[in-house]
Amino acid sequence: MTSDANPLKRLTMGRRGFLAGTALGIGGGLSTHAIASRAGANETSEISLRDQDLPFIGAEETFSTHELMVLNDRLFLEDTGLAEIGPRRIGAMDEAGLNVQILSAHTPGVQNVPGRKGIDFAYRLNKMLVDGPMATHPGRFQAFATLPLHSPEASADELERTVREDGFLGCLTNGIIGKKFLDHPDFEPLLARAEALDVPIYSHPGLPPDEVFQIYYSNMRPEYQKEFQDQVLSISAYGWHQEVVTQCLRMITSGVFDRHPKLQIIIGHMGEGLPFFYKRIVEKMSEVTESSLDRPFEQYFHDNFWFTTSAFPQTELLDLLLKYISVDRVMFATDYPFANMKTQTDWFRAVALSREAKEKIAFRNAEKLFGIKV
Repeated sequence: MTSDANPLKRLTMGRRGFLAGTALGIGGGLSTHAIASRAGANETSEISLRDQDLPFIGAEETFSTHELMVLNDRLFLEDTGLAEIGPRRIGAMDEAGLNVQILSAHTPGVQNVPGRKGIDFAYRLNKMLVDGPMATHPGRFQAFATLPLHSPEASADELERTVREDGFLGCLTNGIIGKKFLDHPDFEPLLARAEALDVPIYSHPGLPPDEVFQIYYSNMRPEYQKEFQDQVLSISAYGWHQEVVTQCLRMITSGVFDRHPKLQIIIGHMGEGLPFFYKRIVEKMSEVTESSLDRPFEQYFHDNFWFTTSAFPQTELLDLLLKYISVDRVMFATDYPFANMKTQTDWFRAVALSREAKEKIAFRNAEKLFGIKV
């Protein structure tokens, strides 16, 4: 867990603070307004009407529990619906036309809890989903495993248990684990097990370490702290997205996918800024990795990565992502409850893509990757 040196750890929230906390995202960027399609208004309306029956699987949908919020100092999020996985959530799904949510524990989950305590906590959270919402609302909820990442071998075992016993679809990790990314040798057992089980790892951002927060994001004008400026900058406004891309690039350059060629990684938020940098990253990194990697640098993005639209219902960003990444590797997600489900399903129904492409993104790619059916 982060120490009190990081203001993210010690936020206290009133009504104004709650709104700031929502802006903090704590689950993703909050670009919840739909951006108009390049198509004209009439054409957009026709496309939207055509695709009203489009099924959706949401691949990044967050939950928590009171116990987890206490652990991570996030009680100010209780009113968001984060811990409600019943009628309120199902009602929002029905209103939006979202058929399935793939649930994942709110960042940082239990990955910063060491030893037996972390192992037991992860097990309880995973079993709670199986015995609770997944049993009560069959077919509406799937799940990514929460893992005690301070114990990599135990994490690999818990991943296997949840996949084999409980039908989980993979796992979700939250940024830096202590001071290590997933490319560190300590996490080889988890990467190998995920590959062997043929399930993906969703790479979600997490809170920056105290040293990173202080060097990169600490605001030198304390009178502005009431606006939570440095916290927002360090996570949902900017820091989170750069962190995920950094981890992905490290995994490529360190040879993770040469050692585990079938391993699949999912990243959200319309690629976390990667599409903007894609050409430059590929150009520059190809020059220096030709002799050290088994495949051309850009090939790893097409063989080992999947991308979701979570919390970024912006057509120009989807266009940019699809310019570089195959439509067969993009999936729909909302980032509920930190972004509005209906805003995003309405947006995607109006996007000017072929019906075939939209079905792939909305649900068919998820069905293929996870082996599930709407």
